[in-house]
Amino acid sequence: METSHIASSNSPAYVIGVDYGTDSVRSLLVDARTGAEIAQAVHYYARWKKLEFCNPARNRFRQHPLDHIEGLETTIRKVAAHVPAEQIVGIAVDTTGSTPGPVNEQGVALALTPGFETNPNAMFVLWKDHTALAEAAEINQKARTWGGEDFTKFEGGIYSSEWFWAKIAHVIREDEAVFKAAHSWIEHCDWVTLLLTGQDLATFKRSRCAAGHKAMWHESWGGLPSEEFLTHLEPKLAGLRSRLFEETYTADEVAGHLSAEWAERLGLTTNTVVAVGSFDAHAGAVAGEIEAYSMVKVMGTSTCDIVVAPTAEVGSHLVAGICGQVDGSVIPGMLGLEAGQSAFGDLLAWFRQMVEWPLHHVLPHSKVLNAEQQVALRDEMSDLLLVELSKAAAEVDPEESAVLALDWVNGRRTPDANQALKGALMNLTMGTNAPQIFRALVEAICYGSKQIVERFEQEGIPVKQVIGIGGVAKKSKFVMQTLADVLDRPIKIAVSEQAPALGAAMYAAVAAGIHADVLTAQRVMGSGFAETYEPNPARVADYQARYEQYQAFGKFVESATVGQSEPVMEPETPAITSA
Repeated sequence: METSHIASSNSPAYVIGVDYGTDSVRSLLVDARTGAEIAQAVHYYARWKKLEFCNPARNRFRQHPLDHIEGLETTIRKVAAHVPAEQIVGIAVDTTGSTPGPVNEQGVALALTPGFETNPNAMFVLWKDHTALAEAAEINQKARTWGGEDFTKFEGGIYSSEWFWAKIAHVIREDEAVFKAAHSWIEHCDWVTLLLTGQDLATFKRSRCAAGHKAMWHESWGGLPSEEFLTHLEPKLAGLRSRLFEETYTADEVAGHLSAEWAERLGLTTNTVVAVGSFDAHAGAVAGEIEAYSMVKVMGTSTCDIVVAPTAEVGSHLVAGICGQVDGSVIPGMLGLEAGQSAFGDLLAWFRQMVEWPLHHVLPHSKVLNAEQQVALRDEMSDLLLVELSKAAAEVDPEESAVLALDWVNGRRTPDANQALKGALMNLTMGTNAPQIFRALVEAICYGSKQIVERFEQEGIPVKQVIGIGGVAKKSKFVMQTLADVLDRPIKIAVSEQAPALGAAMYAAVAAGIHADVLTAQRVMGSGFAETYEPNPARVADYQARYEQYQAFGKFVESATVGQSEPVMEPETPAITSA
């Protein structure tokens, strides 16, 4: 493994973890020798905030690379100003995924080139974009019937519309201009790292984490799926494999150093090491101090559930219905296993937006309040809504409310990916109120989590402890207590407010030579745990009974979708039906 040669020095050394989320990017400056978090900065994507280039009615979610560049420069410059530039020895980037985008031969994102500036197909296809439902179904069907290797087998056996090849196939089928102009495609975490180092696209070190979990890369068949399979899948994919990559690298390795251009733009030096990129959940699991058979739940708009296990103990066993098992994707030398839910915080945010409808569409017609007062009231009500709903929902007696929900408003990621599924509600009456529905939605995301834990254990992967990180884990005591009760397990909450960025900083510290390996970086730089939610024994049995109802409801709704043509067009808001 290539590393910097400064590990023996006792001079001050700082690293920056850059974490690209769905709505914003944040940079975190960390003392690499102690783990102390010195400064952080957050930048919200201007174009994304207005949903430019998106079409939620068709599940199209695209992000412009200018949002990413502006956030990168703004946040790093802010945190880097706190210490001398020469003391910042490493940077590492994590992003959402799978979020691929088309690039030209120089590695420039197509949306930054003339003629493609406003073309959504030339932008990064965000993880939650589900426009490739038909392509994912085709990959799954052809992988099993083409007569060769099943390239989905290390991806849980079911390929998702959220992932690399499905998204590429969809875009090049839909947009001939992008198909002809795209020399290659690249995951967001790799592209930002390439941008910072200014290296040659053909020899650039791609992320093992991204390639293994989302692009069907595996050493046993020599890297990416074969040219024969890809062209069988879609003739327009012919030749792309040779313009992608063969080798992949773990996130603790050196991708390169800051280029002269980016050193100047960030106020840093070209001695600063840039580590190989990774996905946010995997970096967050490192900061969550993951160890063998722990599950780190990264809880934000969606969830990613990360488990690591000794490779020799798992052996050749394939865990069905998850998001891949990849050697070294989290901690080098261990097997990384990923699962998750397509909607977690997103489900609760959807309900808030629905309840807020009068604030945006009725309040402007008020004859009592002027425009300034309307804005102030709308902002105050929006800030209070989830807080008050949570309080009221916590007071709901489950025995007095039979409302049951499914959490599939954005499809189901795991177990057994099916992005065509829809959310649903049942047992509504004239007496049903907003807190009861909100409680049912919270319970639903917790039941979805329980299904994932059960799948791992059914497949022989024990879950010995659960660790929560992310915005929901830090902010919602109601959700976390409900989750502990549903799982009937304690849940430890990591201290760091910016766990993925801290995990990226740990990777950077190893790449820069400050620490020998990721486990050492964890021990030195970890921030520990803030609190533990213990399950309430009085609730456990009730939730088990309701969980069984949730499973039966899910089977009913899933059976009703069998035979639907794909892709399924979405209505103007995520579908919630009553039954």
